[in-house]
Amino acid sequence: MHQTTNLLSSAPTLHYSRVTLFPTMPSSSSLLKMLHLFSLLVLSLTICSCAQGPPSTGYYLSSKIIPVSFSQGFRNLWGPQHQKLDQGSLTIWLDSNSGSGFKSLQSYRSGYFGAAIKLQPGYTAGVITSLYLSNNQDHPGNHDEIDIEFLGTTPGKPYVLQTNVYIRGSGDGNIVGREMKFHLWFDPTQDFHNYAILWKPSEIIFFVDDVPIRRYPRKSDATYPTRPMYVYGSIWDASSWATEDGKYKANYNYQPFIGRYKNFKLQGCTAESPAWCKPPSASPSGYGSLSSRQFSAMQWAQNNYMVYNYCHDPRRDHTLIPEC
Repeated sequence: MHQTTNLLSSAPTLHYSRVTLFPTMPSSSSLLKMLHLFSLLVLSLTICSCAQGPPSTGYYLSSKIIPVSFSQGFRNLWGPQHQKLDQGSLTIWLDSNSGSGFKSLQSYRSGYFGAAIKLQPGYTAGVITSLYLSNNQDHPGNHDEIDIEFLGTTPGKPYVLQTNVYIRGSGDGNIVGREMKFHLWFDPTQDFHNYAILWKPSEIIFFVDDVPIRRYPRKSDATYPTRPMYVYGSIWDASSWATEDGKYKANYNYQPFIGRYKNFKLQGCTAESPAWCKPPSASPSGYGSLSSRQFSAMQWAQNNYMVYNYCHDPRRDHTLIPEC
């Protein structure tokens, strides 16, 4: 299409030329090549649209929360010889001798709990690096739990971020998990990224770099954790299930397996806080749930990066997960 300007009028005059796309009928092999190139183009456009990153949420909750040092908010729970604190950054590691874990000094009944975490590249199959809430030590065999777990992987495959909610779970293998799993829109081994759980009386929201990736609403007391929980972090061997349902195990030829944490965020209502205490707001409105922009960002994350949803698994007994 060529455009010229008509001197007698400010409106452009458009001239069209006829283009013959195929002077002769292409061969079947040429058509196959063209279709292949077209499919690659569509795939690249799809990848590019995802690679641009999530839409802006317009609200960055992590920036509203004052960080605490590790010693202000936590203590070692196990594996002290596999834990190192250096200028506010905590490193924990797993080898054939032990893993390591830490625990908050206080228990909470609601709040915002997060940290910036950097994962290890390479072969990490079977290894779990985690940040989670639990009251297992107070209620053994009948505990509640809210999990962010990074499932180790093999080279060339992305990490899986697993979110999970347990309610009065049992330690005898009858735990009813509510797993939703995601890939990430960045490489979590290249830099620190912020991961957080916002636990409110009405809902639980999981965040990655302030993008909400999952919202778990309180639909009944039977499907919602309400008892105080501590905040934990750990690295440990879960070879029996962590990577592709246990297909790949932890290989200690690649030890040590390292998890790095910093920029800890703990803001909420402790078990001893007054009744009027409220956790931080999920949205800029100061009340209610996610804003429309936050909800759109969550839909983007789930549409592009969610790889498992327990509610959509036909193998699950849905009588045990009535919220679905």
